[in-house]
Amino acid sequence: MSDTEVKKPSNFVRHIIDEDIKAGKNQGKVATRFPPEPNGFLHIGHAKSIVLNFGIAEDYNGTCNLRFDDTNPHKENLEFVQAIEKDVKWLGYKWGDKTYYASDYFEKLYAYAVELIKKDKAYVCDLNAEQVREYRGTLTEPGKDSPYRDRSVEENLDLFQRMRAGEFNDGEKVLRAKIDMASPNINLRDPTIYRIRHGVVHHQTGAEWCIYPMYDYTHCISDALEGITHSICTLEFEDHRPLYNWFLDTLATPAHPQQIEFDNK
Repeated sequence: MSDTEVKKPSNFVRHIIDEDIKAGKNQGKVATRFPPEPNGFLHIGHAKSIVLNFGIAEDYNGTCNLRFDDTNPHKENLEFVQAIEKDVKWLGYKWGDKTYYASDYFEKLYAYAVELIKKDKAYVCDLNAEQVREYRGTLTEPGKDSPYRDRSVEENLDLFQRMRAGEFNDGEKVLRAKIDMASPNINLRDPTIYRIRHGVVHHQTGAEWCIYPMYDYTHCISDALEGITHSICTLEFEDHRPLYNWFLDTLATPAHPQQIEFDNK
């Protein structure tokens, strides 16, 4: 190596990407994303994720989307959106002509939820939050089925449409994925994918919606819709990866990104 040549950084994430490129996966394309929730200001841990995602995109002549995970409007606002954009720019990164929002996909996410119901892979549940926790079980004990788990496809479709129409109160009903209440991975024990939130004005969609999707459901589908190839997350999401894959394997999404976790310490 010459004195002026800079050695590229190396780590297990880049090794995975290198192998994918060699194998012709994703036609050699590399697309990452930085997906903050606009519910506060960024901290040093975010900086590591920003540098990793945007840096990999730069080094592989790929793309990195800035996508706001704006599915909790009661905690989020435009002040945080603008502050996060400013911080990413301050670190020297650009994200193209468009800022992405999970709310861009609310209609498509709703349609995918309807698809899950039609496949008998989701159901409307009337258990309250405390009951859901009770039924979920523990790390050593399996959960038990909700008494509403065997509702018919037709009834679930009707109830979910009525949830969207605003007929039910906050917490009165949720939409849950139908997976496995005995799974050793608690994340697969029929997780909630939609909940009701009335009286909240969303900074992007206003008062259009009163049901909002959960992160685990929203994130993987947003990745797929944007053509993300490598969804790089912190290590806390390792146990969520089977759920990430379950949604994408079950639904007819346009792509199946690969989730990779790293230690953010």
